[in-house]
Amino acid sequence: MARIIDVIEAPNQQKDEMVRRVPEYGSGDFRFGSQVIVREFQSGIFFRDGKSLDTFGPGRHTITTANAPLLSDLIGKVTGGRTVFTAEVYFVNMREFLDEKWGTAEPIALRDSDLGLVRLRAFGTYSLQVNDPALFVNKIVGAQGIYQTDQITRFLRGIIVAKLTDLLGELGKGLFDLPALYDEIGAGAKAKVQDDFANLGVQLKTLYVNSISPTEETAKAIDERASMGAIGDMRAYLQFQTARGIRDAAQASGEGGGGLAGAGVGLGAGVGMGSAMAQMLSESARQEPAGQQAAQAAVPEVMTLSEAAAYMRVGEEDVLNVINSGELKARKIGTSYRISKQAVDEFLSS
Repeated sequence: MARIIDVIEAPNQQKDEMVRRVPEYGSGDFRFGSQVIVREFQSGIFFRDGKSLDTFGPGRHTITTANAPLLSDLIGKVTGGRTVFTAEVYFVNMREFLDEKWGTAEPIALRDSDLGLVRLRAFGTYSLQVNDPALFVNKIVGAQGIYQTDQITRFLRGIIVAKLTDLLGELGKGLFDLPALYDEIGAGAKAKVQDDFANLGVQLKTLYVNSISPTEETAKAIDERASMGAIGDMRAYLQFQTARGIRDAAQASGEGGGGLAGAGVGLGAGVGMGSAMAQMLSESARQEPAGQQAAQAAVPEVMTLSEAAAYMRVGEEDVLNVINSGELKARKIGTSYRISKQAVDEFLSS
């Protein structure tokens, strides 16, 4: 014989527990006349056949045909008027949930005006409150089949990250511009997310961006770019080193007792060194355009995935992501990809 639940309550629902199910597994046996006890921070929802039925607010309620019309109508049809029926009850926590965390499980790939293609991770916090418990149970429990808090928050985080990705793509800002825009990005993401949350019976109270940072691969690309910038000033550096060598040579000759003659020898050595360095710099200046032309000629017109990644200074996975998204045109031959240099140049300049 089925055990009938005469007192339906969830007295130990935690502050951070969004939904408590009674019974925890399967369906429970209830009857008209059973007591429903709802705490001041809860809302009790009867649920059966994939949809929410009657809602009970805070207080002690006796299930009757008067206060549970939807349940009465359904049970009367299904049970033929018998008072015992099976259902589930979900106690929804109506408190405001503060300091909830969100973050990108996988890096976001974005085009960057300085670096070409970057992969970013973003993290932040948000707060929410259920404002329509019946809709919440229908959309989360009925449509998604989930009711545990970690499952629900994972689902909500997925919505936030998807909308944030759209927003960052629309902004078109470079990685180095983003830290100054955290407030604007947070407000924009909140505006995009709140309608989706409202459709679930949830009010998004706040949403903040705490960090947007490059992945390790992107950070290496930034370091390489910084190193290349330093190499661009190598000529001035060598000139400085030459001048200092002349001075040191003259001082060393004077301290050796050679007097003016020694100083002259040191100076001559320094001048010789300076002449040699000047010649080297001159040759370097003449060879630099030819070297650049050779480097440009070395880039094939049709590239493999690895060649395109090297040309764009990113990882092969990054190139594959933009190919799959349709942003970069490529042709797949068997299991290999071929990408034209023109397509890569057009992607980087867009």
